[in-house]
Formats: sequence, structure tokens, C-alpha cells
Amino acid sequence: MGTVLSISPATKKASIMDAEVAGDGVKNDKSLKRHSMFVSLSWKKLVASSAKKSAKKVTPNPLPAPSSQVAHLNSENIRKTHQTEEKKPKVPIPVPVPTVPKQNNEAVAQNGRLSSVQKQSSSLSLVSPRRIVIQASTGELLRCLGDFMCRRCFKLKELNSGEVILWFRNIDRTLLLQGWQDQGFITPANLVFVYLLCEDTVADSIDSAAELQGTFQTCLYLAYSYMGNEISYPLKPFMNESNKDVFWETSLRIINRMSAKMLQLNADPHFFTEVFQDLKNQRDSNESNLDR
Repeated sequence: MGTVLSISPATKKASIMDAEVAGDGVKNDKSLKRHSMFVSLSWKKLVASSAKKSAKKVTPNPLPAPSSQVAHLNSENIRKTHQTEEKKPKVPIPVPVPTVPKQNNEAVAQNGRLSSVQKQSSSLSLVSPRRIVIQASTGELLRCLGDFMCRRCFKLKELNSGEVILWFRNIDRTLLLQGWQDQGFITPANLVFVYLLCEDTVADSIDSAAELQGTFQTCLYLAYSYMGNEISYPLKPFMNESNKDVFWETSLRIINRMSAKMLQLNADPHFFTEVFQDLKNQRDSNESNLDR
């Protein structure tokens, strides 16, 4: 039409490629539009179908409240119990009545002392037996034991209570140092037990300190064996090799004669109190006055 056109190879190629790219872009946009339209349509269908299904669901009838059920059951139970009670015949309930023997009733009625007898019986039942409390320290009981030994063995003029106490303490200290016991044996209860054995075993005919010491150590061995905390004790601190036979003979004699009293001392508190009081009374009156 009279228009001049100039075409070069490079520009043609670029224009062709640009045209192809533009064409591809248009195609991709069309495909994206198609896909987006499909996705939007499918999502609308899903939402619509779920709304229809939820609308079709039928809600169940609400259950009655638990409190109303409990009230209904309680009313039914009460009605049934009333019906059963109406059917049963009414019988009076037997009540136990306290009775009094006739002989006692007649005797009290004759004397006219019913109230006084009742008062006396109630007062006697409330009165508890009198308790005797005796207190003494370990050192005081040791001195009482020594005074008893000196008073019993009056033929030994040179014997004093401190010597007897020293025999006892030496044996107890030896057992502690050698590891035969963890704690000392000399306590008020054990001293009462030793006194029980010595009071029966030590005779007033003893005229030598060695004989008295042997008899006293035999009583100590039995007391340790019976009242001690350990299972067994050695013989050496209690027995001399020269009087071994005398030691065992004296031990067997004490066991045969004093077993019942040894058991009673631990089982009967009244007997223990009597022996305790007897040991405390063995204190020399002159020494007790000096202590005061």
C-alpha cells in the first residue's frame, strides 16, 4: 500500500520467540483459569453437599436429667416400702427389762436400805487400788546392798559396804572394757534382782572374805545371765579356778531353789515392789540420818 517495510533476521527470530512465549503465557493463563474455575466449582459443590447432609441429620431426643431419674426411683422405692409395711401385721418390739434377784430384793426391801446399798457398791467400784511409789537412785541401792551384806556376815568385822560395791563395779567394768557388753549392768532393777539372790544365798555363817566374794560373784553371774542384755557372758570375771566345783554347785542350788521367784520378780509388779522396799530398808539408819 506504498509502505516501506524492513525485516532483519535477528529481529525476526526474536519476534517469533516473543510471539511463542506470549502464546505460551496465554495458554498457561487459560489453563490456570480453567483449573481455578474447576477448583472453585468443586469446593462449592463440597460445601453444598455437606450442608445438605448436616440438614438431613436428626437430633436425638434429650435424655431426662439425672436428678429427675433419681427422684422418680426414690418415689417408687418409698411407695413399695409403704405397701410392704401395710401388708405386715404390727407387732410390738420386745424391750429387755433389767431384773434383780428376788432374794436380794426381799432382803433389801426388808431392811429398807436399797439406796444405801447402791451407793456403797458404786463407790467401791470407782475406788482404785492404792499405788505405792518408791524412788531410789542406783548409788543409794548399791549402798543398801553393801549394808545388807555387812549386816548378814557379822563375823567379818573388817568388811564394809564399799568393798562389796567395789567387787560389783570391778566385774561390770571388766566386761565393758573387754567388749562383752555395750552398756553397764548396774541399774535399780538389776540391783533388786541381785539382792533377791543374795538374800537367799548368803548365809550368816560365812567367816571369810574369800568365801563371801565367791558366793557374791556366783549370784552376780546368774543375775547377768538372766537380766543382762547380752546372750552369754564369760566365766572368768565371776569364777576363780580354785573353787570351780563350788561355783557350779552353788549355781545349781540357787537355780533349783530360786527359779520361781526369779520369774515372779519380772511378772508380778507387787512382788517386785516388796523386794524393792526391802532392799531400800537395808540402809544403815546412822548413814541415812547423816545423809539427811
